[in-house]
Amino acid sequence: MIFIVLFIRITPRDYNSYGSRRGNDAVMVRGTFNHHRLNNKLVTKRASPLVPSSSPSPATATLYLSTNTEMDIFDASEHYRTTKTPLIVLAGKNYGCGPTRDWVAKGPWMLGIRAILAESFEPQHRSNLIGMSILPLQFKDGDTCASLNLTGREIYSIEYNTDDNKNLANVKLDNGKTFSMIARIDTEIERLYMLHGGLLPYVLRQALN
Repeated sequence: MIFIVLFIRITPRDYNSYGSRRGNDAVMVRGTFNHHRLNNKLVTKRASPLVPSSSPSPATATLYLSTNTEMDIFDASEHYRTTKTPLIVLAGKNYGCGPTRDWVAKGPWMLGIRAILAESFEPQHRSNLIGMSILPLQFKDGDTCASLNLTGREIYSIEYNTDDNKNLANVKLDNGKTFSMIARIDTEIERLYMLHGGLLPYVLRQALN
């Protein structure tokens, strides 16, 4: 019996879509935030084979703050995981707009992201974040990352009481700045999801009870 093995070089442009790999968590988590329109302000602009030279460095790049080293988001998240450092995202308006696939929320959770601080949220994505126990925090009217001089290099301490009917979260930075945000936990069932660590843990505990 003769076996013939063909080695075909595949260029990055021919890797196919993430949608066709959505059953592979190792691929999907590395593809989180990989979109040429995303602008990560922690990294500098440079040319890339896949991204126009006028765009930021590849969307999957970020800055690992402990060593001030630019690296892939997934690699940085693994470093933060070893030090048990939960992560956040600072964002603008309508965070999460686009296809509301499950991985849009699962990917950030697997990267260690536990809160999103944004000016507003796409409604379905906000719900999906809560299902993954990622806290959606919305800036108060008039507040933005720019107006509060947030750079993403700060250390954030977030206090939120799920029993607080006012749905306010207090944010304190390592530079002494403090401000409050609106916790977008809009319904009682969403509050229960957050208390239980997400939708699946809640459903499992309900079934066991």
